[in-house]
Amino acid sequence: MGISTATNPHHFTTKLPQYAKRRSFSSTSSSSSHSAPKRFLLALVTFLALLHIQTLTHTLNNHLKLPLSSSWPLALSLLPAAAPSDIAFLPLKDLRFSNTPMDGNTWFMSSLNDTYEPGETEHLRFPSDASGGRLLCLAGSSASDGTRNAYALAPPHGLRGVRLLRGLTFVSDTYYDYENLWHGLSAVVPFAAWHARNGCVRPARWVLYHQGELRTGMGPWVRKVAETVFGTAMQMETFEGGQPRCFEEAVVFRHNEGSMTKEKKKRVYDMLRCKARAYCNVSREAEKESNELEKVVIRVTLLLRVGARSFKDDKGVISVFERECKKVEGCRLTVARPNNLTFCDQVKLMSETDILASPHGAQLTNMFFMDRNSSVMEFFPTGWLKLAGPGQNVFQWLASYSGMQHRGAWHDPNGDRCPYANATARCMSFHKNRRIGHNTAFLANWTSTVLREEHRRMAAVDQAKLKASQGPCQCD
Repeated sequence: MGISTATNPHHFTTKLPQYAKRRSFSSTSSSSSHSAPKRFLLALVTFLALLHIQTLTHTLNNHLKLPLSSSWPLALSLLPAAAPSDIAFLPLKDLRFSNTPMDGNTWFMSSLNDTYEPGETEHLRFPSDASGGRLLCLAGSSASDGTRNAYALAPPHGLRGVRLLRGLTFVSDTYYDYENLWHGLSAVVPFAAWHARNGCVRPARWVLYHQGELRTGMGPWVRKVAETVFGTAMQMETFEGGQPRCFEEAVVFRHNEGSMTKEKKKRVYDMLRCKARAYCNVSREAEKESNELEKVVIRVTLLLRVGARSFKDDKGVISVFERECKKVEGCRLTVARPNNLTFCDQVKLMSETDILASPHGAQLTNMFFMDRNSSVMEFFPTGWLKLAGPGQNVFQWLASYSGMQHRGAWHDPNGDRCPYANATARCMSFHKNRRIGHNTAFLANWTSTVLREEHRRMAAVDQAKLKASQGPCQCD
């Protein structure tokens, strides 16, 4: 079975050394004296060539690590036995770009250029003009080595040796994961945006990759968000049986939210909020309770953690919020823990929250279920400010993307000192999940300031008109 070369910007070929040596033989009508050496030489050259090819294939199969200047086709031994011989399969994960895995075309389907739409996340669509009308085909089911999975483009007619899957397929590759609330949400958002601007079409299935490695599920919270948005249960492609699949239609995102503008992100989060509230029947329940629309009501939720990054003194923190809340007319305080809340419990709680205060952690991802312009107060253990890098700002980013107001963060200055001198990574591991202390005077002043600002904002909003303006969700 042969493998054809791909016609794309990264043309993959294999160049083998030439083993045939030039020899001069005397010309004679009787060559019997020379035929035996010729046959021996031919056999020797053939043996050496086959030995070299076998060695090369073994090397590609086990390492697939070539310098950036190298070019190569997918080793034959990597393809499923059913892979067709007339489709050029390439490794899904291109290790030549391992130093810049998220730049440009990324190391996932590296030979294909993204399609850009103004303000939207860059993506790939098949079939399309950019793909020359060809379909996307995928092969392999490795969950530990993305170089053992493969992709190809194929004409829509005359496919042999592959399964053609009808309908629309969403293909996602993320550098992070689908379990963590923040990371998983970042992978779902671009698909929600594409869905909304393309007639609200629903996917027949999903194909998930993490750095080119196949994944067959999402965390339950992330999955529920996706299912509420698209209005259907998620069907995951597992490549059972090992046969390559070609897709009638496919959309690929490999940059998470990528180049999507902030205003476009806000619209997507508006849709996610609306869809989740509708799924959980929150809006109708809220309307039953909102019989005091003429009054300013500020709903504060203190969302506590258990264990890692929990407060050292929950009761002390709660008492500060209770005292400050009593000083502001219409303030209502709710104390909750996310570990015993269902998805809809979390949606309902956030829908009834104007100020969310919580330690840094995945539970803060729920903030986008609050009304736009609601406030967030965040708390960190000692060491994070200096050691955690830009990743500690993820919930500031989410607040900005979803239209919330991030009201600052408390970094505990009095936690345990790191015992490892000049060891940033070890010290970050030491501090990462430490419990958080608080300063009563600082917390009281901070809480009072946020409450006053929120009261002024709420007083300027016509709550009755705001409720009346909340119509059906996009893509209902």
